[in-house]
Amino acid sequence: MPRNSLVYGALILFIANLVNRSLGFVYQYLIMHYIGSEAYGLFHMVFPVYMTALVLATAGIPLAISKMVSEKISLGHYSDAQKTFRIAFVTLFLSGLFVSLILFLNSSFIMDRFFADQRVLIVFQICIPSIFFVSIASAFRGYFQGLQNMIPSAISQVSEQIFRVIVGFTLSFKLLSKGIEWAAVGLAVGMLCGEILGLAVILIQYLLRKNRINSGNHRNQTTKSILWSLLTLSFPVTGSRLMSSGLSTLDAVIIPRQLQIAGYTARSATSLFGQLSGTALTLLTFPSVFTFALSTSLVPAISEAITRKNYKLAQSRCSDAIRYTIILGLPCVITLYFFAEPLTLLFKSEEVFPILKVLAIGGLFAYLQQTTTGILQGMGKTFLPLLHTSISAIFRIPLLFFLTGIPKWGLLGSSWAYVFGFFCIAILNIRSIQRNIGMKIDLKSFFFQPFSAGLGMLATVKGITMFIPNTLVTCFFSIVFGLSIYLSILNINGGFSLRDLRKIPFFNRFIS
Repeated sequence: MPRNSLVYGALILFIANLVNRSLGFVYQYLIMHYIGSEAYGLFHMVFPVYMTALVLATAGIPLAISKMVSEKISLGHYSDAQKTFRIAFVTLFLSGLFVSLILFLNSSFIMDRFFADQRVLIVFQICIPSIFFVSIASAFRGYFQGLQNMIPSAISQVSEQIFRVIVGFTLSFKLLSKGIEWAAVGLAVGMLCGEILGLAVILIQYLLRKNRINSGNHRNQTTKSILWSLLTLSFPVTGSRLMSSGLSTLDAVIIPRQLQIAGYTARSATSLFGQLSGTALTLLTFPSVFTFALSTSLVPAISEAITRKNYKLAQSRCSDAIRYTIILGLPCVITLYFFAEPLTLLFKSEEVFPILKVLAIGGLFAYLQQTTTGILQGMGKTFLPLLHTSISAIFRIPLLFFLTGIPKWGLLGSSWAYVFGFFCIAILNIRSIQRNIGMKIDLKSFFFQPFSAGLGMLATVKGITMFIPNTLVTCFFSIVFGLSIYLSILNINGGFSLRDLRKIPFFNRFIS
């Protein structure tokens, strides 16, 4: 596999995720303007529980499929790669069905134990079937990613998001007249319809490509050994994702309740939580479209390099991934920090603009956390992200609980707890990569080149905002000028050059 496969695969997923996040950005704008933060707060309140259940249903198997298929294809064991997918598909079908039924039959009990607002029962019940459809779709996505073919997953995700936005907003807007909780129901139905379409699209692509996939019988691994390998790889990933989902569930419980202790009413606390999750965190995670693409592409790419014992290539891919994350992340956090007020005003969530400024401080570590987790999973060290998340949680959860309940802090305290978590996990991940694969920290490419360009952008943006009122128009032109300075300095100091573009097949055709 050529060296540029990592960048090319990441580019495909980047484009798909950029489209998805852009659609999501528009979706959030429409919800906040025409539906309101309270409805989104109700919908998002069930999401951490839903994600925890989804992690239980998928059990990290999609990542294991990606890694195992990549390894088998690189060794020429095509028959075993197909067999791995079939076993994983049956496992995910049964686990998705089982978890969905258990949740639906016990939805009233779960609501009483985990949700602060009793209006979310119907929303939760509508979200439950999505677990079954996502579980099945994840088998296909893991398989195609193992083949390092990111196009089917990209098409499926974009189709899913388009349908979700159209159905979710239309239904939510029409149901709003019946009450806030019914508007939240519309959002849940939109999500369910999107997941069904996403599954249908990737299933069709699998059926169309099935006969083109080499199925030569180069080896015949037993069903028992394949299933054992899948479970061995997936258990640490499941633990890590369960920890992450469990922490999100705790956040959804702790933040609204501690805001009430800080003096807010139940409705105000729900609305503020909706603004935090629907505006501040949405804006913060928007730049992660590239880090998500990188982390997904890294698993098969690094696994392939290590299987072939090409450790120099593995180190290079790790170094490139971290460097690209820093280069792309810096201008994003500068933009979020300086234009927090007009950006939150766009979502009618002016109350959380100080929150976004604080979150932006930890934004770069949030993006590095995602990329480095993908690196560790590609190396087969799937237990380390779980360990690092656990260490971070020991300190972050008490901090979140304490700071959010203080009247003068509230959501501001919540945001500082998030920043601490991002920083802690990113640093622990990087240290583990250094120890396990021997990756060097290149001070020039990781720090000097991007941060000197960042200072140039910072000075440009600061200079413009000192003399022109901070509006959306100012925001747009400042970002354009700031990015121009940023890219110019990067080009001058060698932080990003034609050599990087040559790693992408599309550009390589035009660059001699």
